[in-house]
Amino acid sequence: MNNKLLSQLFFVATLLVSQSGISGQLELTVVDDKGNLLKDAVAALVPAQKIDYTTVPTAIMDQRQNMFVPGVLAIRVNTQVRFPNGDDVRHHVYSFSPAKKFELRLYHGMTAEPVLFDKPGTVVLGCNIHDSMVAYIYVVESDYFAVANAQGNISLTAPAGKYQLQIYHPQMSGNFPESSITLDDSQPVSNKITVNNLSAAKTAEAADEFSNLF
Repeated sequence: MNNKLLSQLFFVATLLVSQSGISGQLELTVVDDKGNLLKDAVAALVPAQKIDYTTVPTAIMDQRQNMFVPGVLAIRVNTQVRFPNGDDVRHHVYSFSPAKKFELRLYHGMTAEPVLFDKPGTVVLGCNIHDSMVAYIYVVESDYFAVANAQGNISLTAPAGKYQLQIYHPQMSGNFPESSITLDDSQPVSNKITVNNLSAAKTAEAADEFSNLF
């Protein structure tokens, strides 16, 4: 192989590596229809080309002081979630959501088996003993997602390309319309997202009848 051909191959390889490293930044501020900052919103950038996920990462949904922690968890498809119980009482975790129906019968500590979330969608969690315990797991078909902070801000970094932006929130009464976004390395994309279809926030009950028996 002559030096000219080697130089050409090196140039092509370098170009491919540099292009594969190009990434874009998306900065979002999520508000309600009155302009109030909306924490716990989830944003996901779903790539145009569907990905077949084979690896199985692990996420944690804890239980402390008769609450799920965090109240909102975002994960990608094919993630295992562990549900440790850090309380002195036993919990019975379940979900009737179509994206994942399961139950973890009365337990405490780390005795519950992890649960595999292999379908995209919204999973609402509850405890069969403590009615005030509610949490949400959003399973997305992407590695690029985040939960809004207390100021309603979300920052996402993803490879340059075309995506569908998905927005979720526990108070949403329906699906948020998806929008197309193209990311490149020229400058960050900044948007303000207004979520209009919000229902009233659920208030936790002060106590759960018979909960101290478990």
